[in-house]
Amino acid sequence: MSELFFVFIIGAAIGSFLNVLILRTPRDESVSFPASHCMSCNTPLRAWHNIPILSWLFLRGKCAFCGEKISVQYPFIEALSGLIFVFSAIKLGVSVQGFGVALTFDLLLALSVIDYRYKMVPDSINLAALTVAMISATSLGQLGYNFTNALLFAGGFTLLRFYLSYAIKKEAMGEADIMIAATMGALLGVKLGLVAIFVGAVIALPALLLTQGESEDSKQLPFIPFLAMGCWIVLMFDTYVSAYLAGLYG
Repeated sequence: MSELFFVFIIGAAIGSFLNVLILRTPRDESVSFPASHCMSCNTPLRAWHNIPILSWLFLRGKCAFCGEKISVQYPFIEALSGLIFVFSAIKLGVSVQGFGVALTFDLLLALSVIDYRYKMVPDSINLAALTVAMISATSLGQLGYNFTNALLFAGGFTLLRFYLSYAIKKEAMGEADIMIAATMGALLGVKLGLVAIFVGAVIALPALLLTQGESEDSKQLPFIPFLAMGCWIVLMFDTYVSAYLAGLYG
């Protein structure tokens, strides 16, 4: 239990950095400089103002200097990142692979929030997620396996993109979606990766139906959050999914 608590702290600390990525990357700002500061009064924060989750609670969600409200997104992302690390450790053990998988999903979390808020997908974070997913291996052989699956998904989705775009006479999917698919392939392999994409599409369906009849801008449903959720669900229940596929197809 103490080991998992330590894992949660590490995950929450990384989640604190995710908030920096989410806030600064879409604005093309450095994630290193300037140091953390209040977005309202620009006063540099003290070290005790940056303790994940706890600082927000102690400050009651307000800046210590100007009293302006601090978004609940900050503790939410930190807590969610901590949970991602904990469940990854439970699933894969406290290992290099477990850390790599958790970090990949943290980057997918950052991409999901940016995609939802800004309708954009920074290549830097997307490529980082793909790279970490491929190198999250326990052996050199698995590294080659992850790389091969990433290439298969990237190539397959590229072909699908061309065919769909030609059929509907407009861009069917973006390059970011292809990289996300490659990340899912590297994490799950071909069979489970395809299931994860299906699960993500099913989760997205109710949200897609709710946008019917709205303006074109509001219909731009961010798909990355749903793909990330589908990938997470399949990873957590991969044994059951594999058993179901074996029973279904033999």
